[in-house]
Amino acid sequence: MRDPHIFAGNPLDRGERERRDEEWIREQGTLPSSRFLPMRGPDVLVTGNDQPRLGWINREELDASGFDGIPLLLGMQEGVTHFAVDLSKSLEAGNAIAEMPNLVFEEARAAAEQLAGPEAGILAQGRCQINWHNRHGFCSVCGHPTEIRRGGQKRECPQCNAEHFPRVDPVIITVVSDGERCLLGQSRGRLARLNRYSALAGFVDQGESIEEAVAREIMEEAGIQVKDVRYHSSQPWPFPSSLMMGCHAHAATTDIHMDDEEMTDVQWFDRETVKLALEEKTEELLLPGPVAIAYHIIKAWADGEVE
Repeated sequence: MRDPHIFAGNPLDRGERERRDEEWIREQGTLPSSRFLPMRGPDVLVTGNDQPRLGWINREELDASGFDGIPLLLGMQEGVTHFAVDLSKSLEAGNAIAEMPNLVFEEARAAAEQLAGPEAGILAQGRCQINWHNRHGFCSVCGHPTEIRRGGQKRECPQCNAEHFPRVDPVIITVVSDGERCLLGQSRGRLARLNRYSALAGFVDQGESIEEAVAREIMEEAGIQVKDVRYHSSQPWPFPSSLMMGCHAHAATTDIHMDDEEMTDVQWFDRETVKLALEEKTEELLLPGPVAIAYHIIKAWADGEVE
């Protein structure tokens, strides 16, 4: 097993058996010993010091804020039950908690870079759950409002009894090499605004394997055929709910035929240039930082860990 990326390594027991008991979940949500992680839009509560940690609060503090929503069960650790709470629809509650001493709301991506790995994993779980519930309050079968069940692990429709479960969007991200060069691109949108290059990526289609998705996406974005697709590692990416699956592949062709509607640039970069870019010692190439799996799969190639 490789060391987990940021947003992985969640230490909580997600409580498969406990989630079957709705009364147990409600009771845990009232206990003084239970802990609650407030989130507000893109932000998460953290301790305001040089080494931030997640800003857990207790039930008394949550009640004092005026929160009247439903806590989402994250899991248990050392006999303590942990929940996430969404304050994005409660301005007063959010303001009250923001005024607590030594606690601040910080944007989740920035916070994750400072948190210990396991805490970033908890943050990812909470953010994904809250995002999903905010986007899926109605039944896709009959349109009736749905209700939270299993502590937030699913929603049920009281009208037609349909069950709805959180979705995870699988994404492949791949470093393609032809020996001493690797293929990197700049997609339209965030990467272009930051003037950064990254490994090519895209969503896996329905009825498609990881290997097929890699081959299709590289062909669509760069016009390059690939072979020998190999899995490297994965990373939850809670913006809003992706699972990044890092891969490496060999180039079967090398002439670039870029899709200029999706990409602003695709280039081959030699190993030495990539190594300098990873160390931020060149302005010729800017790469994603260590928070992203792209950095790690690019580095694995640059360091010769993969062919």
